[in-house]
Amino acid sequence: MNAAGHAALDATHDVDPEAVLAALEAALAIEAAHPPHPLPARARELLRQARDALHQALAEGESARLRYHALFDAVPDPVSILSESGIVLDLNRAGIRAYGRARGDIVGQPIETLNPDLPPDHLKPVWETLNRGETYVIEVTNMRGDGSRFPVEVHSAGFVHAGRPCIVAVARDLSGRWQAESRYRLLLESIDKGVVLLDRDLALVTANPAAHRILGFDQDLAERAGLEHWVIVDEHGRPLPPDQWPAAHSLRSGQIVPSTTIGMHHLPSDRMLWLSATTVPVFSSGRDQADHVFVLFSDITELKRDSALFDRAQSLAHIGGWEWDRGRRQLYLTEETRRIVDLGAEAPDMDALLAHLRGEDRRRLEAALEQALERHASFDLELQGQRGDGRVFWIRIIGEVEPGNHASTRVAGTLQDITERKQAEETLRVQARTDPLTTIMNRDAILGELEARLEEPAHAQVAVLYIDLDRFKTVNDVLGHGAGDELLVRTAQRIALAIGTEGLLARFGGDEFLVVCDAGSDPGQAPKLAEAILAALARPFRFGEEEFSISASIGIAYAPGDGQRPQQLIQNADIAMYDCKRRSRNAWQVFSPDMAQKQQDRLLIETQLRRALDNGEFRLAYQPQVDLRHGTVVAAEALIRWQSHQLGELRPDLFIGHAETTGDIVRIGDWVLREACRQAREWQQQGLGVVRVAINVSYRQFVAEDLAEKVRETLAEFGLPGSALELEFTERVLIEDAPATLRTFAELRQMGVVLTIDDFGEGYSALNYLRRLPIHGLKLSQLFVEGVPGNRSDVAVCEAVSGIARSLGLGLVAEGVESEAQRRFLLELGVPVGQGFLFAPGLPPDEFARRLGAAVRRAPL
Repeated sequence: MNAAGHAALDATHDVDPEAVLAALEAALAIEAAHPPHPLPARARELLRQARDALHQALAEGESARLRYHALFDAVPDPVSILSESGIVLDLNRAGIRAYGRARGDIVGQPIETLNPDLPPDHLKPVWETLNRGETYVIEVTNMRGDGSRFPVEVHSAGFVHAGRPCIVAVARDLSGRWQAESRYRLLLESIDKGVVLLDRDLALVTANPAAHRILGFDQDLAERAGLEHWVIVDEHGRPLPPDQWPAAHSLRSGQIVPSTTIGMHHLPSDRMLWLSATTVPVFSSGRDQADHVFVLFSDITELKRDSALFDRAQSLAHIGGWEWDRGRRQLYLTEETRRIVDLGAEAPDMDALLAHLRGEDRRRLEAALEQALERHASFDLELQGQRGDGRVFWIRIIGEVEPGNHASTRVAGTLQDITERKQAEETLRVQARTDPLTTIMNRDAILGELEARLEEPAHAQVAVLYIDLDRFKTVNDVLGHGAGDELLVRTAQRIALAIGTEGLLARFGGDEFLVVCDAGSDPGQAPKLAEAILAALARPFRFGEEEFSISASIGIAYAPGDGQRPQQLIQNADIAMYDCKRRSRNAWQVFSPDMAQKQQDRLLIETQLRRALDNGEFRLAYQPQVDLRHGTVVAAEALIRWQSHQLGELRPDLFIGHAETTGDIVRIGDWVLREACRQAREWQQQGLGVVRVAINVSYRQFVAEDLAEKVRETLAEFGLPGSALELEFTERVLIEDAPATLRTFAELRQMGVVLTIDDFGEGYSALNYLRRLPIHGLKLSQLFVEGVPGNRSDVAVCEAVSGIARSLGLGLVAEGVESEAQRRFLLELGVPVGQGFLFAPGLPPDEFARRLGAAVRRAPL
């Protein structure tokens, strides 16, 4: 090509040459058609030369293109032109035939279309070789359009096309000769790695000398290598069935399975080998599935043994190893380290390790790692963390930068479990804050622990169990403070045994205990502990010859939902406990927002209760006590009713407990005594005779004043004989073995007042005390009457109480009689008197008087 042609091609490098030629022809035609010529002769000559040169350049370019394609298509092997990023720009005819695809299905597609097994960064070594001016050679497996595979040897060279670097790749088909190549046999016989070839049935085809040596067999290896002679296990010693062997996986997937640790136990010789094996699938020409697999392996038996011994040493010393590669964001932990910090078998990272540490310690470790990398400084830290199950651990972690490399991004070291030592130190610290009586944590200690947990968001999901003992004050008051202290010690021991290591136990004050436990991983943990505590307290406590049952009411509150500060959380647990105590006792209750409202309601009730007596809001209703045989009324029990001006009608079970708690029951009891006597006097004036009225006397009322003197004054005020009054006491007075108690009972009996133990059998039932007190009768609790005659347990209790009354010469009244069947059963049992809805509910005084009528029967108990 002449200089003009080259100039024309250079001038038209970025434009269409055909368009430029057309423009030159048009310019010359216009010049010729309009004489005289406007252009100088020299300009016209230059236009003609440019046109002729462009004609010649286009002709030569077309000739070069034809020669290029003739040579390109004449090459008998597949030739591909690739872009810098691996896109196929052109393919010769031999390639189209070899791959069995249309040219349009290949050109413009990535090279992975022809070779799907290439790794993601396969072009990197190619360009590194080409940039050195060398030819890159590799053997790979290509795939035809029908999916069949064939081995090729690819020679790649680089060149520049249109100013861009490109690759020309020539692929030589190796089908039919790859197994026969002497260099492979030489390689197999000379390398120190064992190599075996297996078929699709995992039967041995061939093995190199190193395989014979490693496996310990002579040339009859094929005969002695049958699958029935081997047990294959994974790196943890778990047996692997044949379909899970790495070779089987490679055959199925058609993919290389990189280094895998397996154990081979040869049953006839009882020999155990540990191998690191890589499996490579082999595709025969025309096959779309691998029909053989190469297994390349090294003997790591000694290494495995050393590793096992090292792991054992780490385990015994509770020391593990670790390495952090900041550049690659990779963290390596030994198995003992994983166990210590509870990271499991999944691939760990630094974030996962840091997440197990408490906030301040997390920041300390991050700062230490940063300083180690920037300043090559070592570090030695003691850090606290928490496992997934909520248990706290302590570690000592030592680290330093890889020595001898000033630009290293790796830090490595050891990690030691120092939990036991730290717990011992913690025990000494906690002992300084223990309750001196029970030796468990005291109030300040549990508040500090709870506050620390609530301040850490990652560990703030906790539950508080507020435990209050039922009837503890009774034992303390009756048996004395010494027995009460012993009961608290034994109770704390039972609770501690019940919760084990799942919670923190403290004596919060008096007979109240607190348990703090984790609620993040298992919200049901707190109820489980509550059940365990109740079960532990179910067994009676023995003091000398006496047994006492102490139950508990437990309230549960969860953070952060029920409170984010210790006092708020404990207060809500206390509210739940109080609700439980009010409902049934010997149970547990979870706090709910409406309980707070109920507590406000209770406070309102207690406030109104203090004013109720002065406002004249109480009244008495009278329930007849009836002769069960004849149906005649023999007495009445006075039942208090409260019609609050602000709260309306309230049942006794809603306010009596509050009155006991606040002490208002003493004033209310005095009013009941006086009002009952006044009503009895009024009935007497109406000509109904002397009607005996029974009233309940609270234990607090019994011990708060001189009851005998109060009764004497009231009877005298209304001119009534002592027989017109019956006083009902709870069983609690039975174990009050004080001289004052006996004197009070004796004085009341001397007045003629009838003395009865109410709800006998529900409480302590201390028979030794029962025979000492000068009482007249017992009241059989509705709790047992409601189950007769169908419930065998209730029948047995009723029979026992009836037998006790007969043996001690005491009268017996049954409460809660609601059916005719109950009445007949009680009559047959020998119970003479009963009361309940079968006869009448509590009646207004006038209604009771009408029922009593003119023939009042005064039958003594």
